Amino acid sequence: MKIATWNVNSIKARMHAVLAWLEAEQPDVACLQEIKTVDADFPRLEIEALGYNVETHGQKSYNGVALLSKTPMEDIRRGLPGDDTDEQARYIEALVSTDRGAVRVASIYLPNGNPVGENPMESPKYTYKLDWMDRLRTHAIELLKHEEPLVLAGDYNVIPRPVDTHDPHGWWGDALFRQETLDAFHAIRNIGLYDLFDQFDGRDGQYTFWDYQGGAWQNNLGIRIDHLLCSPQAIDRAQGIAIHKMTREGVKPSDHVPVVGEFDL
Repeated sequence: MKIATWNVNSIKARMHAVLAWLEAEQPDVACLQEIKTVDADFPRLEIEALGYNVETHGQKSYNGVALLSKTPMEDIRRGLPGDDTDEQARYIEALVSTDRGAVRVASIYLPNGNPVGENPMESPKYTYKLDWMDRLRTHAIELLKHEEPLVLAGDYNVIPRPVDTHDPHGWWGDALFRQETLDAFHAIRNIGLYDLFDQFDGRDGQYTFWDYQGGAWQNNLGIRIDHLLCSPQAIDRAQGIAIHKMTREGVKPSDHVPVVGEFDL
């Protein structure tokens, strides 16, 4: 079973690339982020024609997440619990049927958090990021109580290690790579989640994002911020991970590339 995550940076702008990739790679589940459209305008019919069930949690012009699955989904949750005032569409979760039962999968678009400013803990965007991460940790603790295969996949906007960026000194202090962010990310992992990349690859310089400016792609000036975090029941059945780097080479590509986990589920 292939479970993929991909920040498409506007589903309408990348539809040509998304359809081509889905048809070629045939992931069983695809977690999309930054769809940047309301639910009613999501290009559902074209994706359903490839054999996928579609669930979305959209927002006009910004954010937005989706789950595509070849098998039925149930127990859909839209939005991360813990803050009823949060209107940003950054989380969708579903229980996905498999040959051996089910796996719970979430598509996550964690806040960027910039600009940090001189006083990070007074920055509304950065404190929103840290609060969101704490809410994710709290919710994940509840999900782990089900003792079922669980994959929390998405654009975490977190650079976990210095070797996950081409320029650790230049990035240090950014909302993606500063101590408070890393502490919050480790706190999520330390509840009993496993980073699929760490388990099956772990190499330096394996990036998932390249900026559009400054020749970042051409010079491999990237960062790794797209992750699949797995419950013990999911990691026990994991078989590997692949970063589909060459999708960044296509016509009008997203600045992110798909990351695909394989599981015996």
